[in-house]
Amino acid sequence: MRAGGHELRLQLAAHPLGYPVVRVLGRLGPAVRVPGLGVVVNDASMAREVLTDTGTFRSGGGTEADLWTPVFGPSMLVNMDGPAHRAMRRKLADFFTPSYVRRLIDTACTEPLARTAEALRSGRSVDVVRTTKVVAGAVTSALVGFAVTGSTAEREAAYLRMAGQATAIIGLVKLGKLSLTAQQVARARAIVAEIGVTTSMAWEEGDETTAVGRMRRFGLSEAEARGLASAFLIAGTETITSLLPRMIALLHDHGELAGVAAAYRDGDPGPVEAAIDETARLITPTPIILRNAVRPGRIGGVAVRAGDRIVLSTLNCARAPGGFDLARAHPPELRRLWFGAGPHFCLGYPLAMAEIHAVLGALSGAGALRITARRAAPGVLFPAYRRLEVSCA
Repeated sequence: MRAGGHELRLQLAAHPLGYPVVRVLGRLGPAVRVPGLGVVVNDASMAREVLTDTGTFRSGGGTEADLWTPVFGPSMLVNMDGPAHRAMRRKLADFFTPSYVRRLIDTACTEPLARTAEALRSGRSVDVVRTTKVVAGAVTSALVGFAVTGSTAEREAAYLRMAGQATAIIGLVKLGKLSLTAQQVARARAIVAEIGVTTSMAWEEGDETTAVGRMRRFGLSEAEARGLASAFLIAGTETITSLLPRMIALLHDHGELAGVAAAYRDGDPGPVEAAIDETARLITPTPIILRNAVRPGRIGGVAVRAGDRIVLSTLNCARAPGGFDLARAHPPELRRLWFGAGPHFCLGYPLAMAEIHAVLGALSGAGALRITARRAAPGVLFPAYRRLEVSCA
């Protein structure tokens, strides 16, 4: 299969109808009104303007934020706007400091990644999807203050279960549906309630080695801390478990994985950062961002009315510069648009990048890798591999 073909297969396995429709909409122009859908934006500069104009375009009222409020409450950041959102962002401005992120990653990831690297060096194959879920579960457990003990197998099972809880909630969401049924809300709340017990205990104890304990010091109430911990569970788990294996597969399929691994071993950040930016661009972790117009305005040549839904096709924005090319400078108008822009830029971005570096670094240190087996995950919200096995070449 040609380079990039596997990524296309993932997209079609997840959304056999939705993905082709989104790509067709990208040919209609930088901004276009589509009856029954809203104003679709396919231009990165215009999309960034929408995300930064929070006076005209909001995250509530017919957007994905409406999915989460019945489950997690009103304090997830992603479902907040206006003064309340600004106040919480100010409280958390210095939350993910480099030293805190480094300590969190070292505590949560060192042991499972060391076992992964050792397995590869000993000639065994490793499922990158499983490894990523273990790491994401370990990081999330540390964030919410969930103490994991027992044997290696028992700890990994606990981490996988934590990651699986996020997957179970995300699995309730279907493309094009911006609400959950009462039964789905009840199922999601049951999962959240279990995690919420740990979150509340961590907040009460105020242990600043946990994210929840830090939230208390930063002035968040218990309810706010629970909402934000839920956001970390969803975004921090599903984004990473979708993104990381696909990054490795894209680099492998384009013949660049060995070069990136060598850059890691040489401590050369240039090729590594270029590889992360370019693969993330093509993968586009958040392929669509929705906003609601609360007053009249314009997007390019399209007049916008109050109440219009705005569909930011970050996938089309990201694909506009062309195919995979590590030599191409990251387009400034994109600037990691799939993580948001302006006041809604992803709070956990530094942590996500640290996880990516930790996993890529551990795999690169094991030696030259080749993919030995892979399988796409069908019918998922975020295109992903169900299995991606690698071994040392």
